[in-house]
Amino acid sequence: MIDKILLEKLRSNFTEAYRSIKTNKFRTFLTALGIIFGVAAVITMLAIGNGAEKEILSQLELVGVNNIVVTPIPDDENPNANEDDTDNENKETKRFSKGLDMLDALSVKKNIPSVKIVSPEIILNTYVINNGRQNSVRLIGVTSSFLESSNIEIEKGKFFSKYQANNALPVCVIGRKVEKKLFTGESALGKQIKVKDVWLQIIGIIEEKLISDKAQENLGIRDLNQDVFIPVKTFLVRYRDRKIITDNDDTSNNRRDQNGPKKRIPRGNYHQIDKLTVQVSNSNELKATAEVLSRMLKRRHNDVLDFEITIPIQLLKQQQKTKQIFNIVLSIIAGISLLIGGIGIMNIMLASVLERTKEIGIIRAIGATQEDVILQFLSESILISVGGGVVGIIVGIIGAYGIQIVSGIETILSLNSILISFFIAVIIGLIFGILPAKAAANKSPIEALRSE
Repeated sequence: MIDKILLEKLRSNFTEAYRSIKTNKFRTFLTALGIIFGVAAVITMLAIGNGAEKEILSQLELVGVNNIVVTPIPDDENPNANEDDTDNENKETKRFSKGLDMLDALSVKKNIPSVKIVSPEIILNTYVINNGRQNSVRLIGVTSSFLESSNIEIEKGKFFSKYQANNALPVCVIGRKVEKKLFTGESALGKQIKVKDVWLQIIGIIEEKLISDKAQENLGIRDLNQDVFIPVKTFLVRYRDRKIITDNDDTSNNRRDQNGPKKRIPRGNYHQIDKLTVQVSNSNELKATAEVLSRMLKRRHNDVLDFEITIPIQLLKQQQKTKQIFNIVLSIIAGISLLIGGIGIMNIMLASVLERTKEIGIIRAIGATQEDVILQFLSESILISVGGGVVGIIVGIIGAYGIQIVSGIETILSLNSILISFFIAVIIGLIFGILPAKAAANKSPIEALRSE
């Protein structure tokens, strides 16, 4: 019986609140704008944050977990490379470095216990010929560890066997984009392509991975879908080995001009490999392993710092932290919008109390209690915030998709963000409606009836 009375009272209050809101549509809309924009902002910001988090996780998959990347520095890019040496015998000459090579890779794997995988890469920008058509391509020399260190799999066919790798056989694995470009509408498995001057048989195609331009720029990730992979030994034997000196190479580290002092000539890219990925067993050992790796390579390179060591996961964590701070700031701004919306509701409800003083006196005179008056005005503020919340959800969803279409930033809507923003809007309507409701309930019926 009591529940039925309460439900009837609530129904009556909300009906009266709806009538009052309908009577002042424009004013109600202006009042709800703060709630609308606040809810929309919260939903949009959380959608951007979810999209950023997904991007970070996808980038983490691309760079591989627990990886350390060693990149050689060619001599012409070394800031110390252009220093001139004079004939002064007392002046120390620049030390000679053999460069980053396969022996370094073997030594790292053998001597650092925390290292799980070592994956060297040699890169050559060249061309591929198929059916009389020539296309540019990257040729990458890799080992059997490449798949695991890069977190990719073979979609069709297989990877190089130990026999093929050890005997430098002319086989290759290609990316999906290479297959689509050279073999439109047909499978590339078992067919041959001519990369530069060597015919290679295709034995596998790697799975396609979507790599954004931002990821390629920020993390130095290649689009593996456009590459041709061959065994390292095949690359060194059939294409190029920078450790082998030819008659055309300027291998002299110093040269004396005919009428001048001896000057140091940059050696260019003298490194045998172009990238060395070192994967550790435990993420807690990343920093320590990188320090040991740096000391080892510097010692092996005769104390010449001609390489750079980066830890992609740390770069990603820093990037993630920056984005989280950015999202927190935006969420605070969105929260302020909701707060302003709540203040707007309170102001309008206080004005409504003043306008309806006589009405309050009449309903109190016919038997309405203070609780009834409070419930009536709270019903109005809650209805305004609920209506603003519903419209804000619609605006927020449209805004999230609009940002994705216009700017290309991925946004991911979640049910939790929608429910949280709507719940906050209702709570704000309830909290900021309490003061006007109490002000209305505390009015004396006699004074209210006497007011003009």
